[in-house]
Amino acid sequence: MFALLALLLSKLTALAVPLFLKYAIDGLNTIYQQGLLLIPLYFLLSYGFIRIISSLFNEARIAIFAPVESQAMRRIAVQVFSHLHTLSLRFHLDRRTGGLSRAVERGVKAVDGFLWFTVNAFIPAFFELMFVTIAMWILYDWRYAMTAFFTIQLYVVFTILFTEWRTRIQRQLNTVDSQSSARAVDALLNYETVKYFTNESFEIEQFDQLSEHHAKLTIISKNALAFLNFGQGVIIALGLTFIMILAAWDVVEHHLTVGDFVLVNTYLLQAFLPLGFLGFAYKEIKQAIVDMEDLFSLLDQTPEIRDKVQAKDYVFKGGKIEFKNVSFSYNPNREILRNISFLIQPGKTLAIVGESGAGKSTLSRLLFRFYDITQGQILLDGQDVQNITQRSLRQAIGVVPQDTVLFNDTLYYNIAYGNPSATLEEIEEASKSAQIHNFIIKLPEGYNSIVGERGLKLSGGEKQRVAIARTLLKKPHIFVFDEATSALDTHTEKEIQKCLKKIALHHTTIIIAHRLSTIVHADEILLMSEGRIVEQGTHKSLLSQKGLYAEMWKRQQYEERLHEQLEKEERIGKLTPSY
Repeated sequence: MFALLALLLSKLTALAVPLFLKYAIDGLNTIYQQGLLLIPLYFLLSYGFIRIISSLFNEARIAIFAPVESQAMRRIAVQVFSHLHTLSLRFHLDRRTGGLSRAVERGVKAVDGFLWFTVNAFIPAFFELMFVTIAMWILYDWRYAMTAFFTIQLYVVFTILFTEWRTRIQRQLNTVDSQSSARAVDALLNYETVKYFTNESFEIEQFDQLSEHHAKLTIISKNALAFLNFGQGVIIALGLTFIMILAAWDVVEHHLTVGDFVLVNTYLLQAFLPLGFLGFAYKEIKQAIVDMEDLFSLLDQTPEIRDKVQAKDYVFKGGKIEFKNVSFSYNPNREILRNISFLIQPGKTLAIVGESGAGKSTLSRLLFRFYDITQGQILLDGQDVQNITQRSLRQAIGVVPQDTVLFNDTLYYNIAYGNPSATLEEIEEASKSAQIHNFIIKLPEGYNSIVGERGLKLSGGEKQRVAIARTLLKKPHIFVFDEATSALDTHTEKEIQKCLKKIALHHTTIIIAHRLSTIVHADEILLMSEGRIVEQGTHKSLLSQKGLYAEMWKRQQYEERLHEQLEKEERIGKLTPSY
C-alpha cells in the first residue's frame, strides 16, 4: 500500500517537473520585455526541487517494496523445495536430477524477474503513460492526446503479437536447456563410469549436439528480438515526429509558446522512454512466465502418497509387523509381489532371501510407505500403515539401504544426519558400533573429513558403515538392513554381524540378504522367488526340507569355501620368498 502511494506521488511530481521548465522558458522571454529575472529563476529552482522530490518518492517506493519482494522469493523457494520432498519416490525416480534442479533454479529466478519488472517497470510505466496522456489532453487538445494514445496502442499490439511468437521459441530453448543441464550433471556424477568405458568423446558429442540445438534456437530468438526492437523504435519515432510537427505548427500559429513546445517534447520523451522500457519489461515478464511454467508444473504435481485426513501418529507397542495378502505392482503390466503374508513378533528377526528381482527390497519400501500396496494390508502393531502419519511411521523405522548415497559434507554431518541433535559422544558410540570409528580417527581431518559427491571418496564398505552408524544414531524401534553388509570384506562383515545381532536382541529387525551365511541366526527366514514366498521357516527347518533354500545354501557354501581357499593361497604366495 505504501509502495503504491509512493509510486503515485513519484509519477505526479514527475508530471509537474516539465511544467516548471515550461514556465521558466516562457519567463525568459519576459526578461527581454520586462527585465524580470526573478520569475524564470523561481521556476528553475522549483524545477530542481520537484525533480529531487520525485526522485525521493521513486527510491522510497523501491526501498518499501524490497522486503516484500525478498520475502516472496524466499517463500516460493521454500515452498517448491518442501513440495518436492512430499512427492513420491516414483516421481523422483522418473525425473532426471539435473533437469529438475535446473527447472527449479530457472523458475525461482523467473519469479524474481517477474516481480521486479512488474513492480519497478510495468506498473510505473503504465501510470506514467496514463498521466502524460491525460495531461496533454487537459493542457492542449485532443489531437495531442489521441496521437499519443494511438501510438501507444500500436506499440502495445505490435509488441504483444510478436512476443507471443517469440515465446514459443523460448519454450523450446528451456526444454533444450534442461536436457543439456541434465546431460552434463549425469556425466559428471558418473565420472568414474565414463572413464571406465573411455566414453569421454561420446559424452562430449551428446552434450555438443544439445548445445548446438540450443545455439540455433538462441540465434533465432535474438534475431527475433532485434526485429522486435526495430519495429518498436519505428513506431515511437513516427508518433514522436508527428506530434512535434503538430506542436511546431501551433507555435507558428501562436497557439503555443516556445515553452509549450518544450513541454510537449519533454512529455513525449517522458512517455515514450518508459514505453520503450515497457516493451522490454513485457518481453522479460513473458520470458519469466515461460520460465515459471516448469516450476508451477512441479507445484501442480499431486503427491502420490498422502496422509489421510484422520491419520494418527504411530503408537509403538513392541514392533509387531504383519503383511496380509499383500500384492503390489509398479505398473499394471508388471506385478512385483503376489499375496505376500507373514508375521514378525516384537523383538524378533526376519530374514528375506532370494535371487535378484524377487521383490525383497520392494517389501522394505512398502513398509516404509514409499508406495501404497495394490491390495492387502500392512500392519504395524495392529495399526494399518495407511492410517498412520508418514512422519511418525518413518521415524519408527531405520533403514540401511543397499546403495548408500552420502551428502557432500563431513563424516560428522553424514552420521549426525540420523539425529542432528546428537552429541559428539553419541556419534562416536554409533560409529564404534558400526566399526567405522577407528577408520575415521586415523584420517587427517577425522570426523571433519569431506566424503565427496555421493560419498565417492569412501569405499563401498566405508559408506555402508557410515550408513549403519547414522541409522543406529536415529534409534528407531524397527531396523531394516537391505544388503547392509554386501560391500564389506569378510572380517569386517563378521564384526558388523555381531553388532547387528546385538541390535536384533532388542528390536524388531528385517534383514534382506543374498548371502545365507549372514542370516542363519534369524528367528524366521523367507525365501522369495518371482514375487512370491516359496519357502518359510528357520535355517534348520529349511535345510531339512531339502528345497530351494537348501540348494542355495549348498551352492553358496561351496563358493565361500572356494573363495577362502583362494585367499589363503594368495596370502601364502605373498609370504613365500622368491629366489
